[in-house]
Amino acid sequence: MKFWPLRNPPDDPLVRAYLAKTPRRLPGRTPLEAVRFVVIDAETTGFDTTHDRVLSLSAVPLTHLQIAVSAIRAWLIRQPAPTVTPAVTVHGILPSETADGSDEPEVLRELLPLLHGAVLVGHHVRFDAAMLDAALRRHFGVRLRNPFVDTALLAMSTLEAFRKTGYPNQRPPALEEVCARCGFDPVDRHTAVGDAFTTAEIFLLLVARLRHLIRRRPLRLGDLLPSRL
Repeated sequence: MKFWPLRNPPDDPLVRAYLAKTPRRLPGRTPLEAVRFVVIDAETTGFDTTHDRVLSLSAVPLTHLQIAVSAIRAWLIRQPAPTVTPAVTVHGILPSETADGSDEPEVLRELLPLLHGAVLVGHHVRFDAAMLDAALRRHFGVRLRNPFVDTALLAMSTLEAFRKTGYPNQRPPALEEVCARCGFDPVDRHTAVGDAFTTAEIFLLLVARLRHLIRRRPLRLGDLLPSRL
């Protein structure tokens, strides 16, 4: 387990606590029920993690593999120089709406305690994690440490319809495709809180499917093939 070097600790106590309580890697043998999961989703101004910004963000904690509904959080983030980008046709968040949001550092300081020691879950989560990582570096000079699980990749390993075929250019399934295969409708699609809640439901369903496939023993964290264990 690695921690922030003591010779150069961050100034913010919330950031120090996050670094101290969040190892970069977790043992793959950890029983699944013992893992803290937080499902995340971000709506952004675009897809360039260098220049684009998070417009809205949601976190859905899971306790003992159950959605902790009372702990769900969602934020709208104020933009310093709001403009209309092509992404608005997807998420529908107008610059006038973000004026009522919270400043990005404030949102991050509210988010960090939720992430202590957690494994992040998301659909195509690498992008959301990269956006959070950029925001943390921008404001606090630290990196996002949490391991993460991508439900798109998990669907490819647990649902026959999305299994890897060996053909070139096969892409991981979209959230709508997984929902359709699993037989339920997404909640408030292309909103951060709706997509995060839908992804949480998908995640739990895929875990149940994986439990059916691996019957010889209880599930472990390593069975989910997270990207950063």
